[in-house]
Amino acid sequence: MKRALITLKGKVQGVGCRHTVMTKARALGLTGYVTNCSDGSVEILAQGSSQVVDSLIAWCHVGVPVTEGLSVEVGEDLGDDIYLDFSIMQS
Repeated sequence: MKRALITLKGKVQGVGCRHTVMTKARALGLTGYVTNCSDGSVEILAQGSSQVVDSLIAWCHVGVPVTEGLSVEVGEDLGDDIYLDFSIMQS
């Protein structure tokens, strides 16, 4: 299992980004969450098979359709929480 922490920056809040990410992550069968951050970015924690997590990362780099001026940062998440679904977390 792979866990990735993905940060989206740009015009990513107030445009439906979290819902769009959640829909894509669920379609891929990933678990984890997406949330708005106080600095204006959106954080995604995605867990699943390496290939599927990489698919979500590639989709983010191509550009989440509802965002503008998007930049993507990807890091490994070393946490051990287990998520049973993919949801929007309220910040």
